[in-house]
Amino acid sequence: MTEALVAFAAMMVLSFLRIPIAVVMGLIGFVGLWYLRGVNPSMASVTAVVFEAGFQYTLSVVPLFILMGNLISRAGMSQELFSAAYAWMGHWRGGLAMSTVVASAGFGSVCGSSIATAATMAKVCYPSMKEFGYSDALATGSIAAGGTLGILIPPSTIMVIYGIITQTSIGALYAAGMLPGVLATALLMLAVAYTTWRDPHAGPPGKRSDWPTRWRSLKGIWGVTVLFIASVGGIFLGVFTATEGAGVGAFGALLFALARRTLTWRVLVDILAESARTTAMLFMILIGALIFANFINFTSMPADLKGFVERFQLHPMWVMTAICVIYVVLGTAMEELSMMLLTVPVFFPVIVALGFDPVWFGIIIIVVVEIGLISPPVGMNMFVLRTLIPGVSLNTIFRGVWPFVFANIVHLAILVAFPWISLWLPQLLKL
Repeated sequence: MTEALVAFAAMMVLSFLRIPIAVVMGLIGFVGLWYLRGVNPSMASVTAVVFEAGFQYTLSVVPLFILMGNLISRAGMSQELFSAAYAWMGHWRGGLAMSTVVASAGFGSVCGSSIATAATMAKVCYPSMKEFGYSDALATGSIAAGGTLGILIPPSTIMVIYGIITQTSIGALYAAGMLPGVLATALLMLAVAYTTWRDPHAGPPGKRSDWPTRWRSLKGIWGVTVLFIASVGGIFLGVFTATEGAGVGAFGALLFALARRTLTWRVLVDILAESARTTAMLFMILIGALIFANFINFTSMPADLKGFVERFQLHPMWVMTAICVIYVVLGTAMEELSMMLLTVPVFFPVIVALGFDPVWFGIIIIVVVEIGLISPPVGMNMFVLRTLIPGVSLNTIFRGVWPFVFANIVHLAILVAFPWISLWLPQLLKL
């Protein structure tokens, strides 16, 4: 237990010194194993982790879904999603911000990345909200919060990584994310409604579209619908594995981009390079976290935490609540994927021992990561917007996300209190 606590403290210190988190986790894990088992076992463990992570077939789903999202973004489908949502809701007070949330949910259903969803919607939605006189706080807050739906609504790269490190069915996780994704979308829209109720000038209503225009707008989203059904639907129905589904989705996105003539050789090279950079970043963090997790598993921390819960006979729901609070606090100071990879090896044995469903716990983890993505001071989505919209200050973005942070906390509380919301669809599909 002592070795693990020292390691966590050292990791926090090195992180505050601006050393990349992947390097920090890998270094501390290597040194920790060296201290506990010797240099040769430590080197053997690191070598095995790098080899297994790099050549694990299941992990190929990550670059494929990243490639799929980049191809869809370049094909212009995100603009069509926003246009369709605006045609139906743009005349409401705050309707453009609500349309942003709905469009983000739609784009997230074929993207799988929160940062990519937020970045895409910043380019598509912010100019329209600015034109209609929306406040910068509401505009950026809705974009940052809508981006978080990219990791909850399948396909989700974080769900894949959670499924791999906990040996949980990825298909079951994808099914479990559907209803919570719909609920999260509704709660974020309520956050927009609350904001415009407090300040009607923050989100003035737009022009009302007639019914023929609304129905025509739905024609623009058929491509996203087809891709979602082909990739994720095939996984749900057992037609193919998650990796095969990602391959089908990436190939389908390539065909759409070619059909729309948005793909030149230069654009294709840019897409492949961006997908490779994102994949390399995720794999570096994953490898570092796995090295650190191996070290933690050699310490007594997981067993000590489990023994602590059993000794004091704490109610399982109190333990779950405490874990959620810890995650929310960590999310305000740590990068989200690193936080998940660091803590899941510690908390997962406790959760399983208490009888909680691993699929449900995976959804809870995703929702907590969502909160971290828009929580000051290091919410990644907010810094993405600050880079893409340099005219808006970081303080304005911070102010704009708070209603959405509270909406996500309500979402987390509902899912903790009612696990069936996450588990009903996987049980129905027998995943």
